Amino acid sequence: MTAGSEAVQDLLPLVFAAPNEALTKAESVLRHRPEPLHASVAHQVIGIWQRDFGDMRLALRHLRRARDWAARAGSADREADVLATLGVALVHSGRTRQGLDALGRGVRRGTGHTRARVLFRRAYSWWVLGHHREALEDVRRAVPVLRQAGDVIWTARALTLRATVHLALGAVERAEADFASAEDLWAVTDQEHDKADAVESRGLAAFRSGDVPAALRLLDEAEERYAKLGTPTFMLSIRRCEVLMAAGLAAEALAEADTAVAELDSIGGQSTRKAELLLAAARAARQADDPATATARAGLAVRLFAGQRRAWWEAHARLVLIGARHAAGKRSGRLVRDAAAVAERLVELGAPAAPEAFLLAGRIALDLGRTADAERHLAVAARSRRNGPPLARMTGWAAQALRARAAGSTRGVLEACRRGLDVLDDHRMTLGASELRARATAQGAELAALAQQAALRSGGARRLLVWSERWRATALSAPPTRPPADPELLSHMTAYREIAARAEEARMEGRPVPALEREQRRLERAIRSRTLHMRGEARGDDTRFDVGRLLERLGDGVRLVELAVVDGRVQVLLCGQSRVRRFEAGSLAAAETEAEHVQAGLRRLAHPGAQARLPVVEAAGRRLEELLLGPAAAHLGDGPVVIVPPGRLHRVPWALLPSLRERVVSVSPSASSWLRARETRPPRGGRQVLVRGPGLATGGAEVTRLADRYSGATVLEHGDATVPRVLTELDGAGLAHIAAHGTFRTDGPLFSALRMADGPLIVHDFERLDRSPYRIILSCCDTARFATVGADELLGLVTALLPLGTAGVVACSAPVNDAAVVPLMLALHEGLAKGLPLPEALRDARSAMPDDALHRATGWAFTAFGAT
Repeated sequence: MTAGSEAVQDLLPLVFAAPNEALTKAESVLRHRPEPLHASVAHQVIGIWQRDFGDMRLALRHLRRARDWAARAGSADREADVLATLGVALVHSGRTRQGLDALGRGVRRGTGHTRARVLFRRAYSWWVLGHHREALEDVRRAVPVLRQAGDVIWTARALTLRATVHLALGAVERAEADFASAEDLWAVTDQEHDKADAVESRGLAAFRSGDVPAALRLLDEAEERYAKLGTPTFMLSIRRCEVLMAAGLAAEALAEADTAVAELDSIGGQSTRKAELLLAAARAARQADDPATATARAGLAVRLFAGQRRAWWEAHARLVLIGARHAAGKRSGRLVRDAAAVAERLVELGAPAAPEAFLLAGRIALDLGRTADAERHLAVAARSRRNGPPLARMTGWAAQALRARAAGSTRGVLEACRRGLDVLDDHRMTLGASELRARATAQGAELAALAQQAALRSGGARRLLVWSERWRATALSAPPTRPPADPELLSHMTAYREIAARAEEARMEGRPVPALEREQRRLERAIRSRTLHMRGEARGDDTRFDVGRLLERLGDGVRLVELAVVDGRVQVLLCGQSRVRRFEAGSLAAAETEAEHVQAGLRRLAHPGAQARLPVVEAAGRRLEELLLGPAAAHLGDGPVVIVPPGRLHRVPWALLPSLRERVVSVSPSASSWLRARETRPPRGGRQVLVRGPGLATGGAEVTRLADRYSGATVLEHGDATVPRVLTELDGAGLAHIAAHGTFRTDGPLFSALRMADGPLIVHDFERLDRSPYRIILSCCDTARFATVGADELLGLVTALLPLGTAGVVACSAPVNDAAVVPLMLALHEGLAKGLPLPEALRDARSAMPDDALHRATGWAFTAFGAT
């Protein structure tokens, strides 16, 4: 590039509009022995590129050359501009004092417009260092000069920076006003990198105002813009980690942060960004209940921030480090003092995280029995319960609940927990995706546990039932937001189905499928991303759980058994005959272990020749009953029983328990869900739909026989059993029976699927139904498996159907013998033809099976969910 001075000067704005193009042109300038001024610009452009996207050592080398060439050119403003760029690079490399010195020299050397640009970059450095008041002061001085000079680009940058500083200080409204002004300015420029940064910043503002779906959407849009420019996205990763954690996706946040750290290390990038990423990883690990990883990441972040003289960031990292040590079981007076010192430091810095630190100090003091210290710290933390974003207010209510517990006030504990969970309810219903709603409940787990402990200590079984229901299966209280008009989502799902079908076909033929699997994973990410962007539209069930209403619906004949877990022990709440009684059973951990043994036994019994294992499985069933029902098993009466288990016991084959083996049993995620299902009315017309998927060992033999029973039924098989056709027929049906291979995805439960002729019918597909079938029978393996997320929520096929109008489901929680399923399903439909509810028809179908291990295990593996 040999153009004149004006063309060379244009490289500086170009490095933020088209970074790679600017790099190529700057290198071309240096190959042609340029004059000092041009050499200074070219080296500065290369230095900026390396600083933001490459190796910090190379960045500093080029920026020092740019400074030297500027001095030779005799231009004070040119030298001031380079000093500002060099100062930012030194700060990012952890050389804080040198960086601030360079920036100070730049402010003194520059004049007018140039000096305002230097002030902006010093303000940016103050922000990086966590000195927010100093940052605001420098921006305040820069903006009027930049505006007067008509410098649209730098004015927009300054407004974006000021908005970001306001966000750090919790001033969301001021930030949004500055972001809006900056966006108007960016609209008339071609600065694509700055525009991407503005979108990213708007995502951060949306998150700070409590709109998680909008934040995820904007951050994804920013990532797409950066990808077109070919630039790394380390700051974006830091911000996305924060949003993912607020959405309950801590494991994903940890993976993203660790990946970004590795990438940054590989290119020798900014040490300031590395420290921030390590802090994000530590926070994510802490939320994911991995205190060892949290301690390691936070400890390294503390050391880096201290070396970089970044007090704001160091204080936040120390807060995470102390929290991780506490989570690992450490308790000491020194830890209380450390937490209190961090809290006071955060107050000095004006950080919104101060209440969280006071809560931690109070919590540790309570563990040590230091009630006076605890009260002092918790009282400060509790002030945040009235104002701020939802999670900050929940911090305040958690502190208030702990204060009440320390004072011995059950009423105070329950009131604080109720208010805190109400805040989270409102936040949760802004989320459109069922996955986010379920995962967000993890933020309320402590409040729910405190309330249950208080209710148990008060001795009232009814009160414990109310609080057990208060935070159980809340994600099912309203259907997820459905976007039928989203063409991009529908396109992704169609492509996903085709790729998944091709991959399955290739596996069956023994061909390698790595390319297809990569594309399948890409489409899964795209589908999930689109669903997470949806904002909630429907409100949850506003009616509070009413014990009297439940007992009235149960009558004298039906018993509902709700299993609450308090301090690791199973509390059995037996509801019926106008009263609620409490019994204590075994430990949850022992019950989970026994349930896994039972599942292993059922898998073995699914194969012929395993008769000898039957007594072992039956013995495990007896032990499981002792752990789960305890003395309550003797008080179940003779009528139907509804089991409401905690999420971690979703795989228990309840029909195997001796006291339940011969009776009508159904399972529900919550008593409230059972009431909703019971009051759900069947659709008019009551259409029957029978679906047979490909590749079944029996060929889906029961479907052919059932087609004769239901003469007017819609039968979809062979090429007719495609996902679009099946969904069309299922919508609003009275009864549906699907015989198809089922797969459960532990890594992505909403991609669990039933295999159709054109590919997988996934949970996301079912969520698009206006109304799912009133009754649905899934005669294939693993359809009753769930992922446990959040506080006590389940994600899976059955839980996708229940909020959409399904009153009853029969599904399977274990691998079964396909041939043994056929007579069980035929007997089940025979009971339905007599007018029996699903749970009763399933009970009768089990008793009609041959009394051998294979058929008995098949019957035990199926469960009736819902109420009819």
